Amino acid sequence: MRWFKPFASRSTPWFSLGLLGLWLFALGLRFWGLGRFNSLVFDEIYYVKFAHNYLSQTPFFDGHPPLSKYLIAIGIWLGNQLPIGHDTANTAVGALYTTWSYRWLNALTGSLIPLVVAGIAYEISQRRSYALVAGWFMALDGLFLVESRYALNNVYLVIFGLLGWWSLLRSLAAPRSQSRTLWLLLSGIWFGASASVKWNGLWFLLGAYGMWAIAWNIRWLRSWQPPTSDLDEDEGLPAEPESPNLLERLTRLSWWQFGLYLGIVPVVFYFLEWIPHLQLNAKAGLWQDFWELQSQILTYHERVGDGPKIHPYCSRWFTWIMMLRPVAYFYQITGRHDPLPTGKTPPTTSPDKVIYDVHAIGNPILWWLASAAIVLLLWALAQSLDRWLATRHSPPAELAFGDRWTQLSSSEMWLGLFLVVNYAANLVPWMPVTRCTFLYHYMGASVFSTMAIAWFVDRWLRSADSQSRVIGIATILIILAGFIFWLPLYLGLPLSPTEFNYRLWFRTWV
Repeated sequence: MRWFKPFASRSTPWFSLGLLGLWLFALGLRFWGLGRFNSLVFDEIYYVKFAHNYLSQTPFFDGHPPLSKYLIAIGIWLGNQLPIGHDTANTAVGALYTTWSYRWLNALTGSLIPLVVAGIAYEISQRRSYALVAGWFMALDGLFLVESRYALNNVYLVIFGLLGWWSLLRSLAAPRSQSRTLWLLLSGIWFGASASVKWNGLWFLLGAYGMWAIAWNIRWLRSWQPPTSDLDEDEGLPAEPESPNLLERLTRLSWWQFGLYLGIVPVVFYFLEWIPHLQLNAKAGLWQDFWELQSQILTYHERVGDGPKIHPYCSRWFTWIMMLRPVAYFYQITGRHDPLPTGKTPPTTSPDKVIYDVHAIGNPILWWLASAAIVLLLWALAQSLDRWLATRHSPPAELAFGDRWTQLSSSEMWLGLFLVVNYAANLVPWMPVTRCTFLYHYMGASVFSTMAIAWFVDRWLRSADSQSRVIGIATILIILAGFIFWLPLYLGLPLSPTEFNYRLWFRTWV
């Protein structure tokens, strides 16, 4: 009996219930204890301060585009109007703000990321089971949970980039040209918004251009392919655009459409979102000030060094893949019965000590399996290409048992290309970077590796082979177990020194 067969039934809205449960789960974890700790955690010392500068109309320089600080400022203003979350407040940035006020919008935004991932997974596969598995795996990632619970900017960069892709996929599915135009316009705006948080938000747009170029190259290669029977679907290149797979329709977008909606629109949005900041920091004129600030930002990042002298948690791109150097956002030792620490709490004299630690660390089990899944998917794509080259002029050979793990149909090839190309687009540009970088710079790439392991798990669960289904179930259970085991480090729960050390498996995690 196949798994997820109930999703085909119309009598019970299992898919909608699954998505609702997913969102409530993600929302609850992000809002639970959101007021702890009553201080500025990690880079909140910059982003909350910058948001306060907008609210107080104080000129300042920021090394990143301003969009996320606008949003945090809006969150602070709205949060202070609401009758909740006023139990913890501080004046760390020069004004009295509740911790809830500058964190709640990040928490809400972060809770939506698993839903957007589920939406993308459904668009590229038309499988509800894959959408649910991908969404739940994203909800079980610790780094995204930590980033969502504090006033940081990476969740905005990721969700805007993902919404850009989701809107682009919706444009390919749109039945009418007017609907397609609206979705393309939204896609360009979202991609522009991602780059308006940090410049590396452009990597999502780079992935879109990469997929568009690949689609045109496949179309060109297909024109050289001799007519055969049914090799296109099983052993050849991805099939013709009449196939329901949306990614095959990328060639329906002309160069001027791509240039307008995914070129000019993001640039225009990027410029427009700078206007409030430029007005606050007016010097020589809007246009001149804009270019001067872009130059200053570039110079700032070029001057940032690397290594432990710059920051103890600097890490290079190749260490992110295996999560060798996570980041401690908050750490303090107190007595078990002492009040919650604030980061400035005096050392405890109690013999019964506990550690409050917030670690920006992914779910290690999920992280490592996701990295392996990307490698396996890349191997499967290479095998599929090799089979196509071998069968262009001859019938396909019988597949060996081991080859069936990497055998991809036409639609699966497109899905694999989507995940690998976007993973590479969000990782490869970091390779030549020499400034200090951190594990959270891998968040964009990790979305697509997580979707890769989710695809394999869904494939195993839907298999007629009982052994494959057992592997799929076991994978889900160990990922869930890993999330529960490391959950205290995500939420900053008190741990005894022994319990804390049990969770730091490697010296580089400290």
